[in-house]
Amino acid sequence: MLLLGCLLPLFGQAQELYVSSEPASNMPAKSLGIRMTSRFFKMEQEGITGMRFEPELMFGISKNFMIHAQAFASNQMQSSIRPEGGSVYAKYRFLSHDDLQSHFRMAAYGRVAVIDNPFYPATVKNEEMDLEGGASGFAGGIVATQLVHKLAISATFGYNHFMNNLKDHYPAGMSANAVNYSLSAGYLLLPRTYRSYEQTNVNLYVEFLGKANTDAVGRSQYMDIAPAIQFIFNSATRLDFSYRTQIFGNMSRNVFNTFTVRFEHNIFNALKKKG
Repeated sequence: MLLLGCLLPLFGQAQELYVSSEPASNMPAKSLGIRMTSRFFKMEQEGITGMRFEPELMFGISKNFMIHAQAFASNQMQSSIRPEGGSVYAKYRFLSHDDLQSHFRMAAYGRVAVIDNPFYPATVKNEEMDLEGGASGFAGGIVATQLVHKLAISATFGYNHFMNNLKDHYPAGMSANAVNYSLSAGYLLLPRTYRSYEQTNVNLYVEFLGKANTDAVGRSQYMDIAPAIQFIFNSATRLDFSYRTQIFGNMSRNVFNTFTVRFEHNIFNALKKKG
């Protein structure tokens, strides 16, 4: 019963473990998560397949506060895979209303990234920038999540500011400020009835992910859709498959389609003091 109680925070909220965004809920307190995200995409300007690998450590400091430490490596700016830098992500849940088989939560998040990649040369038309290997900078925003039985809906709104990389100055013609927003839905397909924490969960997701550059030098925007399927084993290990593609927009981008594979394992009570 004690073990089941420790696992229920992940087991009972499986349908809000989104692939392309974070929910307002946190990982269990005193837990440690190990995650590897692999992304594969066609780079339109070069006509070749790009690969990005994102190892990540996640710490559940308390029930309301968690931190992620993430590294990036890819071949997006060179012919071979090389380290690109890293980021730190933190989220604080400040509102929680819990009912039987439902809850509503809100959280604030922030991210700081330090990247050593060069920027795209002026000859490459690309107005999209990000903090996941593209540019150094910081971001912050609000996320709200509503869970009702087997369905979870989440919305995010955030601000991004991009800065010089370690190896290059931020391009003068690029927008240094952007807003991002998302609407995500997750549905618990299996199991239909919980009997033990050893049951495999199968979750279906669809996420709408938007971004808009706000500077006058480069106002443009896009909206992507990212369906996904997720498997959770023993309430501690998850495997995600997602495909992201643009549905509309006028932003010049070097990547329009991304296939994502993510593996994650959580260790509960890993940060609990002994003795």
